[in-house]
Amino acid sequence: MIFKVRLVGIDSPETGFKGQKSQPFSQKAKQHLTDLLDNKKVAIKSYGTGAYNRQLAEVFIGNKNINIEMIRAGLAEVYTGRRPKKLDSQLYLKEEASARRAGKGMWIQGSRYKSPQQWRKEHPRK
Repeated sequence: MIFKVRLVGIDSPETGFKGQKSQPFSQKAKQHLTDLLDNKKVAIKSYGTGAYNRQLAEVFIGNKNINIEMIRAGLAEVYTGRRPKKLDSQLYLKEEASARRAGKGMWIQGSRYKSPQQWRKEHPRK
């Protein structure tokens, strides 16, 4: 069975859509996720179906939560929109704060950093 998954609880930098400008660190985030998942068996914990008919899920390789790994690497932030009630966001928030303090990944931009949500507002899909 093939289905699309949205990593629940996180928001990563936006890649350019149909030739539009990509957000800084979007390609690094994409590559990091590919490296984490490439040719590995995964387990998912689903939180239901979201927009675009995607499974909202935490993805695991063994005991490693890939959603959290993206935040730890500084290549995703905690999603600020509506999150499933059963998702425990405390670990996500703790890991984001740690990555920010350490200046990991996208957090190295400091005051120039724009959240993916802000980026989408400034660069709407055409």
